[in-house]
Amino acid sequence: MDSSNKSLLKVVPSLLKGAGQVMFQGSAWTGLLFLIGIFWGSYECHAPLVAWGAVVGVAASTLAGYLVGLPDADGEDGLWGFNGILVGCAFPTFLGSTWQMWVALVICAMATTWVRTGFNNVMAPWKVNSLTFPFVFLTWLFLLSARVLPGLDVVSLSVPALTEPAATSADLSFGSLVIYWLKGVSQVFLVNAWVTGVFFLVGLAVCSVWAAVWAAIGSAIALAVSIAFHCDPATYSAGLMGFSPVLTGIALGCTFYKPNLRSAIWCIMGIIVTVFIQAGMDALVLPYGIPTLTGPFCIATWLFLLPCFKMDPIEKPDHSQWHGKTQTTK
Repeated sequence: MDSSNKSLLKVVPSLLKGAGQVMFQGSAWTGLLFLIGIFWGSYECHAPLVAWGAVVGVAASTLAGYLVGLPDADGEDGLWGFNGILVGCAFPTFLGSTWQMWVALVICAMATTWVRTGFNNVMAPWKVNSLTFPFVFLTWLFLLSARVLPGLDVVSLSVPALTEPAATSADLSFGSLVIYWLKGVSQVFLVNAWVTGVFFLVGLAVCSVWAAVWAAIGSAIALAVSIAFHCDPATYSAGLMGFSPVLTGIALGCTFYKPNLRSAIWCIMGIIVTVFIQAGMDALVLPYGIPTLTGPFCIATWLFLLPCFKMDPIEKPDHSQWHGKTQTTK
């Protein structure tokens, strides 16, 4: 086997793991199922560029790691790609398909790899890491720049406002609730399709049954809290209150703490708090007309990791090193 084929065999798993690492799974098979779900949902929703943007984003951010010579182990585990793939999903979702948008997507995706390294260095003394905040921070900046750079054509950003539109009604039958619940999982990658949520849960289960369980619980709790507190049905029916709680559930339930009764109670509290942070951040960014993205997940997870509570009798958590470690079924 020549060197080019060997290089390809290393790069492809890295790209696939980059998709899986969005939900803390260092598995190429999980990443493949995630990508299948993204393509399925994007084409179903008549937004195929979201899927292709995901491919470009994960490739650009992974390339950035090679260009600056970051540790090979991070690249092999997919840690260069998980922020970039989210950038790739976000740009075609909110911006029109101009050549300037694709150039900006590549620049932003590549920058997430470098920014992640910098943020992790800053956060290391507190034993937490940047999670998906490089994606959130840079995408916010690029979306705001679209307001004054006409080459970045705004197509689906909300109109800056001080109040939200009046609430609509939603079907609360069991079948509809299941669809809303699955969309809460699919929206992690900005895809509004319940079938994609199924692919994601299966992909998680391939690597970690606990991750799939906590993703399902996170979306279910978020949906229940949203309904109980009379959230706008148009929001929770599209899964937009569920994606950050899904990530919080995986992070606290089985990634940074070992699954047990104490960590489960802590995780459930974190999921509930994430819903309120989501609502608060929605109100905060409303005047700027930008989405919260996974910002609520980052803030909630930091708040629940910073106390460094010991949830098992053996190990004290060091959260700065745990993002992206391969999860196994326990």
